[in-house]
Amino acid sequence: MKVAFCAHDRPDYVGGPNAGLKRLLPILRSLGIQSRVLFITDTAPEKCPTVLALRQQGFDCPAIQNPLYTEKTIRWILGEVKKDPPDIFIPNLVLPAFYAAKWIKKAGIPTVGVMRSDEDFYYGLLDEFVYGEEEYRLSALICVSKFLRQSVLNRKPEKVIIKQIPSGSVIPKLSARPPADKLKIVYTGRLVEEQKRISDLTFAFCRAVSEVPGTEATIYGDGPSTPAVREIIEQEGKGLFVSYAGRVDSDAIQQHLLEHHVVVLLSDYEGLPGSFMEAMACGLVPVSLNTRSGIPELVIDGVTGLLVNDRGDDFVSAIRKLKNDTELWQRLSLSARNKIEKEYSVELCAEKWMELFQELKSGVKPYLNISIPLRIVLPPVHSGLAKEDNRTPSLLLKILRISRKYAGKVKRRILQK
Repeated sequence: MKVAFCAHDRPDYVGGPNAGLKRLLPILRSLGIQSRVLFITDTAPEKCPTVLALRQQGFDCPAIQNPLYTEKTIRWILGEVKKDPPDIFIPNLVLPAFYAAKWIKKAGIPTVGVMRSDEDFYYGLLDEFVYGEEEYRLSALICVSKFLRQSVLNRKPEKVIIKQIPSGSVIPKLSARPPADKLKIVYTGRLVEEQKRISDLTFAFCRAVSEVPGTEATIYGDGPSTPAVREIIEQEGKGLFVSYAGRVDSDAIQQHLLEHHVVVLLSDYEGLPGSFMEAMACGLVPVSLNTRSGIPELVIDGVTGLLVNDRGDDFVSAIRKLKNDTELWQRLSLSARNKIEKEYSVELCAEKWMELFQELKSGVKPYLNISIPLRIVLPPVHSGLAKEDNRTPSLLLKILRISRKYAGKVKRRILQK
């Protein structure tokens, strides 16, 4: 069976979806699935880490660099799928691929979307490709958390299969050792303000290390807020054991996690955080704000980790509790690892993907040739998808832009005289 995924990549990308692909595809291959990944990159593909990693493992990964417009990306995707038709097409989180799925599904190839987070972009995808015009609806939708799946089912989708499949985590042979004299806390992931609230987390780390003797904190990751993280550590963390350790490839992160004891996430919202699952698989105790999606499935307060009500007093209190009670840490650590091993291992998740593929394949008729339209006409831009949906400007708009540019040049020449 052949499956085509779509994905984004760039040199500094540390997002969970791509880490999940690198874990999932080799296991699917061992189960007889031939995977191909169509990449949309911000720069030359040979500079993109996931493209390189998958190509080195023998996966076919065609890429288009900075296509600019949604319609151009759709046309490229359709061309690649027509060249090597898969049995299943997975847009993943690539918006133009969701639009391209209309023509791919029309050719008899089932299409599968993935809802990865509790945010506007994904609810926009639902409006357009689960509840929208029938010709654009997916064959199936994967939700990474139970909460997200239920939120989709509550709106009663028609003719779309809804499943819950998490990204899954590798279970390392080793587990974190109990803290001796130092309790080491860690964050790993994207350094962004929206969702992750990374500056607030950095302040929280500085406060916890300052107020709880014998505590150290480390931040791994990369993103637009990296300078802010560095500045906060230099100012608020001066003289404290708080450090920024840079970006670590997803293949190597667990060996760094094993040197710590507590993993922290203080986000406004989540899907089902892969970085948390990786750390819990290493035996780290999770401490998190109680967001409605994902976290309640992973962190049962006092059983598999600790839930906190804020990034201030309650968070510091949780860190102090773990520092002062080694037996509590050991109990939570063991339960956290067992939780991931029994319910969220990448092997279990791969089996769920296989079951879905087989279900979709069983009802498929012989494929038709994929038709690539001469002119791609799309529905109006959805407000929740606008940041990712850069449409080709109309002829009138092009003329207006050229006119403004020319008028600007004329104005500058007049002012220079």
